[in-house]
Amino acid sequence: MSLEVQKAGLLTTVQDLGRYGYQQQGVVVSGAMDAFALRVANLLVGNAERAAGLEVTLTGPKLLFRQEGLVAICGGDFAPVVDGVEVPSWQPVWVQEGSVLELKRAVVGCRAYLAVAGGLAVPEVMGSRSTFLRGGLGGLEGRALREGDVLPVGEMSTQQKVRMARLRAQAGSATGEDGAGGAGSSACAGDAAWAAEPIFPAAGLLPAYAEHPVVRVTRGREFDWFAESSRERLFQAEFAVSPQSDRMGYRLQGETLKLSAPREMISEAVTMGTVQVPVEGNPIVLMADRQTTGGYPRIAQVIMVDLPVLAGVRPGAKVRFQEVSLQVAQAALLQRERDLAQLRVGLALRR
Repeated sequence: MSLEVQKAGLLTTVQDLGRYGYQQQGVVVSGAMDAFALRVANLLVGNAERAAGLEVTLTGPKLLFRQEGLVAICGGDFAPVVDGVEVPSWQPVWVQEGSVLELKRAVVGCRAYLAVAGGLAVPEVMGSRSTFLRGGLGGLEGRALREGDVLPVGEMSTQQKVRMARLRAQAGSATGEDGAGGAGSSACAGDAAWAAEPIFPAAGLLPAYAEHPVVRVTRGREFDWFAESSRERLFQAEFAVSPQSDRMGYRLQGETLKLSAPREMISEAVTMGTVQVPVEGNPIVLMADRQTTGGYPRIAQVIMVDLPVLAGVRPGAKVRFQEVSLQVAQAALLQRERDLAQLRVGLALRR
């Protein structure tokens, strides 16, 4: 199976959960900005959670299905349509051969993830299919998608094929009953162009996506280096996400943060969600394509559970930081993983 790119969107890349094990050689992790959304999308179509899918940013692609496929779209709301008819997000959807899936301009959020049963079968580089744009590494030739690209899809399991056959029959039955393509309202060669499987994660499982979110952080290694007024300001002020932000880091604009006295530090390890403060005082939150080490003081660390929330913030939107303890951060992560485990078991039982 393969997908043909008829329109690439603003920035659409192949991503999985990242390229681990090579940071000591200076190779960045990359991977999905919102790993939660990609994991759930893969679960919904029956893939391994780290299978490669598409990360869509602000404006989505238009994809021609050369063969039928089973997909799930999770993350921000991009008003997806198949042959012009709206299809649900956060739910498995069968798409007929020859149909076109389009993700439009983001209505809510900034990024969405498209998983396809079988996973995108671009070559692995250092154990990952993630695209690192600055290094031209991984994905499809190390770059964002372009019009005319063809994306190979891996072999589906027997279970995935059975699910597709059931949805295909459902689409044909719905069309035959009312002649209007009841499963998807769009008829093609006598059948509906798509059909949705009625399974989806509970609303309480989803991150607290918001236009102007409050993001929880723990204190960074150099938190005490900052002036008391700056430490207070970090948790009281709003910070706008600069248009110069990208997958490497979010540049924040607003109240500047200052050290209590001049300091120098040797470059140390950083990770996704590390909040660094350069000399001019405007924080930078490191994201999926962050470097492996950094030489700026680390005032805070975004907790893992809230990284998807931050990844969904558009340029120009504002964020606030809320301090929590390490124990609270760990408890939130354990609860999310328990919730995902329950979803995994529930999906397996449902099938």
